[in-house]
Order: sequence, then structure tokens, then C-alpha cells
Amino acid sequence: MKAALFDLDGTLINSERRSMAMWSMLLERHGVSHDEVVLREFMGRRGRDVLAERAHLFPGREIEELITEVLSYKDHPGLPDIVPVPGAAELIRAVAAYGSPIAVVTSAGRDWAEERLARIGVRDLLDTLVSALDVTVGKPDPEGFLLAASRLSVDPADCVVFEDSIAGIVAAKAAGMACVGVATTHAGTELTAADLVVADLTGVTWPPSA
Repeated sequence: MKAALFDLDGTLINSERRSMAMWSMLLERHGVSHDEVVLREFMGRRGRDVLAERAHLFPGREIEELITEVLSYKDHPGLPDIVPVPGAAELIRAVAAYGSPIAVVTSAGRDWAEERLARIGVRDLLDTLVSALDVTVGKPDPEGFLLAASRLSVDPADCVVFEDSIAGIVAAKAAGMACVGVATTHAGTELTAADLVVADLTGVTWPPSA
């Protein structure tokens, strides 16, 4: 493999519980009934895509208005903390030290991604960052991963993706890439479409063994 492509939320940082809490607050404030199954539909996908599929639940509200509202909850007291996924920063440093190109492909906004990558000390090691508004269609569509490969001038078949979400794994495989599923937000048994499943990124080496 010539290039490493990483998802962000759930793969490099443990933030999905926080995100689910914020989406729950949005749904509650608009009187939309929901449970864990509904909330899990937001995992690994652009929020605007999920909301567009459910626009009828928010009559008179624009998608961008709802996105702004959910982002306003980010400093709400009591939200779960955000911590790095074990081994994440170390793996990115190992990939960079080996000389392989690195991309992050996230369903989150650029500002969020820039801030979080800087906090775990790896932003300067990335060759490119593909965020939510860099693509016309989000995961599970492969557009984001294919865009990253194009920016890196690497054939998709020479890329390995690290992903925690089902939508992200589907996107990676649709892009023709190898995929390592990271079982931080889903059970490993739910990530069987990945080529390999790991509990976290500790012990993952670069380059990957054949």
C-alpha cells in the first residue's frame, strides 16, 4: 500500500458519543421521536445528507439552519469528552516517517477537523484533508476517498482506509480501496465488510503486512 487514508471521528478521535448527544438534542428540540437506531444513522455520514432525507420532519426549516443549530450545542455542559483513539497519533507518525502520503477524509466540517487534528498533534503530517463541503455526495458514496487519492496522485487500489463506520467502510470498498475497520463505535461483527477489523490503532504497523 502506498497511501493511508483516515476517517476522523471515531477513527482518530473518540467523538461519536458526543456527536450522537448533539443530534439527540436537535431532534428533541424539534419534537422528533428517536432512539439509538435513528441516531446511529448519523454515524459516519454528513449531517446535512441525513437531514435532507428527513426534511419532512422539520417543516419550514432549512438544512443549513439545522446544521447551525446542532453546532451551537458543541459547548453544552455535560457532553462526553473527546479523546484520541489509542494508537492514532502514533500510527500517523509512523506512516509519515515511512514517507507514505496521508489524507484524512471526514464527514465533518473543515474547521472542526483542523482543530481536532491540531489537538492530537498530527495536522502538519497530512498531505491533504477532504472535509464535508469538499464533496457533492458524502459517505457511503466513494467521492471523498477518490478525491483524496486524486490529490495524492495515488491509484485507489494502492490506498488503505482506516474507518470506524459502516458508511465509511462501504465508501472505501466502493472506491476500490483496502479497508481496516476500527471497532470503536460499532461492534467488530458489524464491520465485516472491512478487510481487517481492529479494536483500536495500537499495534497497527506501517507499512501493513501483506
